[in-house]
Amino acid sequence: MAKERQFTRSEIEQNDEKDTVLIILHDKVYNVYNFLNEHPGGEEVLFDHKGKDGSEDFDDVGHSNDAMMLMKQYQVGMLVESDRTNQSPKQGWVTGYGLKETAHMERSGIPFYLLIGGIALAMTIIFYSF
Repeated sequence: MAKERQFTRSEIEQNDEKDTVLIILHDKVYNVYNFLNEHPGGEEVLFDHKGKDGSEDFDDVGHSNDAMMLMKQYQVGMLVESDRTNQSPKQGWVTGYGLKETAHMERSGIPFYLLIGGIALAMTIIFYSF
Protein backbone atom coordinates (compact mmCIF):
# COMPACT_ATOMS: atom_id res chain seq x y z
CA MET A 1 0.00 0.00 0.00
CA ALA A 2 1.45 3.35 -1.04
CA LYS A 3 1.90 6.03 1.57
CA GLU A 4 -0.61 8.84 1.25
CA ARG A 5 0.83 12.18 0.12
CA GLN A 6 1.04 14.81 2.84
CA PHE A 7 0.43 18.51 2.09
CA THR A 8 0.89 21.66 4.13
CA ARG A 9 -1.73 24.39 3.99
CA SER A 10 0.93 26.67 2.54
CA GLU A 11 1.62 24.24 -0.34
CA ILE A 12 -2.07 24.13 -1.19
CA GLU A 13 -2.50 27.91 -1.03
CA GLN A 14 0.52 28.51 -3.27
CA ASN A 15 -0.11 25.71 -5.75
CA ASP A 16 -0.36 26.99 -9.31
CA GLU A 17 0.21 23.77 -11.25
CA LYS A 18 -1.70 23.45 -14.49
CA ASP A 19 -4.68 21.06 -14.32
CA THR A 20 -4.78 21.30 -10.53
CA VAL A 21 -7.49 22.76 -8.29
CA LEU A 22 -6.64 21.75 -4.73
CA ILE A 23 -9.27 22.07 -2.00
CA ILE A 24 -9.16 21.00 1.65
CA LEU A 25 -12.20 19.26 3.13
CA HIS A 26 -11.91 17.92 6.67
CA ASP A 27 -8.11 17.61 6.57
CA LYS A 28 -8.21 15.72 3.28
CA VAL A 29 -6.85 17.25 0.09
CA TYR A 30 -8.76 16.95 -3.18
CA ASN A 31 -7.81 17.86 -6.74
CA VAL A 32 -11.19 18.73 -8.26
CA TYR A 33 -9.87 19.91 -11.63
CA ASN A 34 -11.46 16.98 -13.52
CA PHE A 35 -14.77 17.58 -11.71
CA LEU A 36 -15.15 21.28 -12.56
CA ASN A 37 -17.61 20.75 -15.42
CA GLU A 38 -19.54 18.08 -13.52
CA HIS A 39 -20.10 19.97 -10.24
CA PRO A 40 -23.85 20.59 -9.83
CA GLY A 41 -23.20 23.92 -8.09
CA GLY A 42 -21.03 25.15 -10.95
CA GLU A 43 -17.29 25.38 -11.37
CA GLU A 44 -17.18 28.87 -9.83
CA VAL A 45 -17.83 27.43 -6.38
CA LEU A 46 -14.85 25.14 -6.72
CA PHE A 47 -12.62 27.90 -8.07
CA ASP A 48 -13.67 30.13 -5.15
CA HIS A 49 -12.32 27.49 -2.75
CA LYS A 50 -9.11 26.73 -4.66
CA GLY A 51 -6.20 26.60 -2.24
CA LYS A 52 -8.51 26.96 0.76
CA ASP A 53 -10.31 24.92 3.38
CA GLY A 54 -13.89 24.55 2.18
CA SER A 55 -15.06 22.26 4.99
CA GLU A 56 -17.57 24.63 6.57
CA ASP A 57 -19.13 25.66 3.26
CA PHE A 58 -19.21 22.03 2.10
CA ASP A 59 -21.07 21.02 5.26
CA ASP A 60 -23.43 24.01 5.17
CA VAL A 61 -24.63 23.14 1.66
CA GLY A 62 -25.33 19.52 2.53
CA HIS A 63 -24.20 16.83 0.11
CA SER A 64 -25.79 13.50 -0.75
CA ASN A 65 -24.25 10.13 0.00
CA ASP A 66 -23.56 9.82 -3.73
CA ALA A 67 -21.53 13.03 -3.61
CA MET A 68 -19.59 11.74 -0.62
CA MET A 69 -18.76 8.53 -2.49
CA LEU A 70 -17.86 10.37 -5.69
CA MET A 71 -15.42 12.71 -3.99
CA LYS A 72 -13.21 9.81 -2.86
CA GLN A 73 -11.84 9.49 -6.38
CA TYR A 74 -10.55 13.07 -6.26
CA GLN A 75 -8.67 12.75 -2.96
CA VAL A 76 -4.95 13.19 -3.52
CA GLY A 77 -3.71 13.26 0.07
CA MET A 78 -4.03 14.62 3.59
CA LEU A 79 -2.84 17.66 5.46
CA VAL A 80 0.29 17.17 7.54
CA GLU A 81 -0.58 16.42 11.15
CA SER A 82 0.42 19.89 12.39
CA ASP A 83 -1.97 21.62 9.92
CA ARG A 84 -5.02 19.46 10.64
CA THR A 85 -8.08 20.82 12.45
CA ASN A 86 -9.41 17.33 13.25
CA GLN A 87 -12.97 18.59 12.96
CA SER A 88 -15.53 16.04 11.89
CA PRO A 89 -18.12 16.83 9.24
CA LYS A 90 -21.33 18.33 10.62
CA GLN A 91 -23.96 15.70 11.28
CA GLY A 92 -27.71 15.75 10.83
CA TRP A 93 -28.17 16.24 7.11
CA VAL A 94 -31.05 14.55 5.40
CA THR A 95 -29.50 13.09 2.28
CA GLY A 96 -30.29 15.00 -0.88
CA TYR A 97 -32.57 17.62 0.65
CA GLY A 98 -30.23 19.96 2.51
CA LEU A 99 -32.46 19.92 5.60
CA LYS A 100 -30.70 19.84 8.91
CA GLU A 101 -31.99 18.42 12.15
CA THR A 102 -32.20 20.95 14.94
CA ALA A 103 -30.39 20.41 18.21
CA HIS A 104 -33.79 19.91 19.87
CA MET A 105 -34.63 17.02 17.54
CA GLU A 106 -31.26 15.41 18.15
CA ARG A 107 -31.66 15.65 21.93
CA SER A 108 -35.22 14.38 21.91
CA GLY A 109 -34.17 11.04 20.44
CA ILE A 110 -36.86 11.24 17.75
CA PRO A 111 -35.37 10.29 14.39
CA PHE A 112 -35.89 13.11 11.93
CA TYR A 113 -37.63 10.93 9.34
CA LEU A 114 -40.23 9.87 11.92
CA LEU A 115 -40.92 13.49 12.79
CA ILE A 116 -41.40 14.40 9.11
CA GLY A 117 -43.55 11.29 8.57
CA GLY A 118 -45.70 12.21 11.56
CA ILE A 119 -46.22 15.73 10.28
CA ALA A 120 -47.15 14.39 6.83
CA LEU A 121 -49.63 11.93 8.38
CA ALA A 122 -51.22 14.66 10.51
CA MET A 123 -51.58 16.94 7.47
CA THR A 124 -53.20 14.11 5.48
CA ILE A 125 -55.72 13.40 8.25
CA ILE A 126 -56.58 17.08 8.58
CA PHE A 127 -56.94 17.46 4.80
CA TYR A 128 -59.29 14.49 4.41
CA SER A 129 -61.39 15.35 7.46
CA PHE A 130 -62.73 18.52 5.79
